[in-house]
Amino acid sequence: QVQLVESGGGLVQAGGSLRLSCAASGSIFSINAMAWYRQATGKQRELVAGITSGGSTNYADSVKGRFTISTDNAKNTVYLQMNSLKPEDTAVYYCAATMRLRTLGPASNYWGQGTQVTVSS
Repeated sequence: QVQLVESGGGLVQAGGSLRLSCAASGSIFSINAMAWYRQATGKQRELVAGITSGGSTNYADSVKGRFTISTDNAKNTVYLQMNSLKPEDTAVYYCAATMRLRTLGPASNYWGQGTQVTVSS
């Protein structure tokens, strides 16, 4: 059984910071990439930041310069450091991972349950 469990969400004032964590557990052979998505009320889910196993990162334009994605490969954990938070960052943040469960098996996408981030003005 493979799980992605997010933590670190909460309520913060505008200009503040939060760090989200997402730990993958279970029988995992390898992780190709991990990412953070978010979905605000009434809006579609969007990619916030992603990182590949090779360390390549990408960010949504709206968070560039404010958010940083990183991983601890030994712990199968991805982090999202969020600084200078704005009310428009308010959303449910979801961890996603592309993982391979078998040596020669396919890489498939998995999702965490989401964690609420609320930024007050």
